[in-house]
Amino acid sequence: MREDIVRVVVREFEPERDKEAVEVLEKTCEVGPSGKMSLFTDLLGDPLCRVRHSPSFFMLVAETCGPLRQIVGVVRGCIKTVTCGKKPNRSPSGAKQYTPIYTKLAYLLGLRVSPAYRRMGIGLTLVQKMEEWFRSKGAEYSYIATDSDNEASISLFTLRSGYTKFRTPSILVHPVFAHHFPLHYRALRLLPLSPSDAELLYRRRLSTTEFFPRDIGSILHNPLSLGTYLALPSDYPWTGLDSFLAELPASWAVLSVWNCKALFRLEVRGAGKWRRWLSKATRAIDKALPCLRIPSVPDVFRPFGMYLMYGIEGEGKDAAEMLRVLCRHVHNLAREGGCAAVAAEVAAEEPLRKGIPYWRRMSCAEDLWCVKRLAEEYSDGAVGDWTKAAPGKSIFVDPREF
Repeated sequence: MREDIVRVVVREFEPERDKEAVEVLEKTCEVGPSGKMSLFTDLLGDPLCRVRHSPSFFMLVAETCGPLRQIVGVVRGCIKTVTCGKKPNRSPSGAKQYTPIYTKLAYLLGLRVSPAYRRMGIGLTLVQKMEEWFRSKGAEYSYIATDSDNEASISLFTLRSGYTKFRTPSILVHPVFAHHFPLHYRALRLLPLSPSDAELLYRRRLSTTEFFPRDIGSILHNPLSLGTYLALPSDYPWTGLDSFLAELPASWAVLSVWNCKALFRLEVRGAGKWRRWLSKATRAIDKALPCLRIPSVPDVFRPFGMYLMYGIEGEGKDAAEMLRVLCRHVHNLAREGGCAAVAAEVAAEEPLRKGIPYWRRMSCAEDLWCVKRLAEEYSDGAVGDWTKAAPGKSIFVDPREF
């Protein structure tokens, strides 16, 4: 019989000592409403996999006191410098331009508490201890992401930890079919960009977008970033990125691809037999008759991998359709890579959203990001309190934190 109050010690995660115990804890925690289908994450033996590619990261565990010590809670955190606003200035030609305003932002993620030890304040203690580390590293803000219907998580952060509801992006997920996705190239050409060219393009076009990471080059040069692809009109005379930026075509689109499959696997549990049977039947038909290009449901009831599309940008009346072709290209890459899904996370008002194919039942219409101000002063007074800033049409989703 458990007591209402359990004494725990919160300390830094020690891989050799704690790895197995953390894996056991993770397996007991489901993501999703109780009694319904739930999403489980297999971290492939690396509890730090979702933060270790960030510039600075940390992990804490909560361990019970006494002779039978047990890890009953974990939390992860990472810190980076991102864009929080923009300020106008004048170019030498007199044209009005904007430069980014940066802030040091912390991200708190992977908070897990053993079901047998919930509602004892352990989650709150882990959050508070992680915030102490954030402040010690000079972070000015902290944010978290949670499901909009996860009442327990929202209550913990907004009512007990001082966070404010901030942004509501959508996670758009598309299954990977058994057949190859046809691409329509007649009016388009797809160009792969080198990491250096991609960095230059993103800094020119997205550096003033909220959450844009100042170390974008580190992301693009990371082996997990599988490439950046630019869609252009087929008759556009490509001579290099410099000429492209000097004179943009009427329409264009770009995105990058991140290999989440190498970091973790997902699995849907709790599905009924009829769902599994229907999924299997659609795959069988798709494999037997690929020429019909019948949409099929991948086997998400066993551990599966996915690719993330990030750095989505473009402009012009045909940009959304160009983006759609790029998404199909990523689908084919994911199919070759043995993935079951491709995903993108975009702002609620993202102008290019209509160019991203997705299945509603596999997607999350409203992810919830909550933010908290940690510092007493601001890095740049031009923004003021970022927690009160109105949302922009776009956000930059860092693939390292997806």
